[in-house]
Amino acid sequence: MKTVSNFDRIGEENAFAVLARATALAAQGRDIINLGIGQPDFRTPEHIVEAAAKALRDGHHGYTPANGILPLREAVAGDLHKRYGVSVSPEEVMIMPGGKPTMFMSILMFGEPGVEIMYPDPGFPIYRSMIEYTGATPVPIPIREENGFAFSAEETLDLITDKTRLIIINSPANPTGGVTPKAEVEKFVAGMAKWPQVAIMSDEIYDQLLYDGEQHVTLLNYPSIRDRLILLNGWSKTYAMTGWRLGYAIWPGKLYDYARKLAVNLHSCVNAPTQYAGIAALTGPQDAVAHMLGEFDKRRKLVVEGLNKLPGVSCIIPKGAFYAFPNIKQTGWKAKPLANALLDETGVALIGGPDFGILGEGYLRLSYANSAENILKALGRMGEFLTTRKAA
Repeated sequence: MKTVSNFDRIGEENAFAVLARATALAAQGRDIINLGIGQPDFRTPEHIVEAAAKALRDGHHGYTPANGILPLREAVAGDLHKRYGVSVSPEEVMIMPGGKPTMFMSILMFGEPGVEIMYPDPGFPIYRSMIEYTGATPVPIPIREENGFAFSAEETLDLITDKTRLIIINSPANPTGGVTPKAEVEKFVAGMAKWPQVAIMSDEIYDQLLYDGEQHVTLLNYPSIRDRLILLNGWSKTYAMTGWRLGYAIWPGKLYDYARKLAVNLHSCVNAPTQYAGIAALTGPQDAVAHMLGEFDKRRKLVVEGLNKLPGVSCIIPKGAFYAFPNIKQTGWKAKPLANALLDETGVALIGGPDFGILGEGYLRLSYANSAENILKALGRMGEFLTTRKAA
């Protein structure tokens, strides 16, 4: 059999490969601490679970509209207005089975041979994977430690060419935890006036996971780009709902109907009871979100303090999400060999920076969505390893 050449270019998310290896080692009796996978270690709040169970008991077992049930789309619009003061019509909201379908659809709409799509590097690996799948040229936007892992508006704007079709922005960011300041966002938006033909996809999935008084700046706040802005968000991170596969997108103009048709062709609709759980999440009590954020904040400080005590390791404090991105250049190790050795020899699962892009070399991604007890144990193992083992 011969498949089309596109499939030779498609990549994957190595966090799931590391998860599989860690799970296999644990099945062999190894004591594994997984700081690789990016999912909260909390249970989904009970009122959300109950809403899904009630939906099942009430008979919501069938298909729903491809763009999602109206009450959920209204809840999304209401939530965005409540939190950011932005006006969003339910007719702009599309309910998705997670966050990745929005990336997939956006890049599929704009990617083809001969065009360029810009994406953060280091950044979520699916961005580049899908760009290459379409045959478009991936153009990395450098995300630098010296800039607090925020993107530079000037550097980003300077990379745009007549071939640029789409720019992907992510703040708060995976894998770095970087948060781009409002002044930098506004400089970027102002500069985009020169490029009215270029679309923007803003991945804001971590918008409620911010620390030290940081305030999220949603690109929905800028009317000058609303007609070409695709917003990605969802429930996975904020409400500990990764396995529910529930996300949403805000689509502009005619792109909405393209996305709806893609949904019809791809997944028909999103799981019905899960959508009722989504309503409960947005309209119900938010105390569980505040509790999770408080716990993540404690772990964040614990992680950064511990990493900066390890030989050859330094780590700036992340401002968002639940990741630290320590610099390991002074250890003498390359990132992926170090991540592999830590898992094989100490049972600590981390992700090597190059899995997030070329500029990820010299860094590891550590998720602090794990207990303080496990984090301290992992840091102890890492310290012992780096003290006794020379670079391979």
